[in-house]
Amino acid sequence: MTVTILTPTDEHKVAAHDGLWMSAVNAEKVTGWTLKPEGMCRDERCVPLPPNAVKRGEVDVEAFWQKLGGPVLASREGDVWALGAPAEERNAALEGLQAPDFTLPDVDGVSRTLSELKGKKVFLVTWASW
Repeated sequence: MTVTILTPTDEHKVAAHDGLWMSAVNAEKVTGWTLKPEGMCRDERCVPLPPNAVKRGEVDVEAFWQKLGGPVLASREGDVWALGAPAEERNAALEGLQAPDFTLPDVDGVSRTLSELKGKKVFLVTWASW
């Protein structure tokens, strides 16, 4: 069956079965990691896989992605999958980023400017109607 896999950077259509079992070639295309005897590898980093996650040149990409710490979601029909960025990648991307300074009223209607709260913990809740 052909499935659509959404990753943080791209969308892929590949053949998969029994969840996200796919050829090593498709696994590399989707994840950027290459199947080697020592596990799934990218550059010098290798992640060992349990024996039940590799068979006959195929990889259980769902098991591999979860071992990396990335979230995996599937549509009810199993034809669309999302592989989210692992927490360490998300945290690295957020390091050093600064929110723009803005002013909004708090729950009591008092205007608060983000820069005035520097060094304090801020809980910001947003909502959109769409």
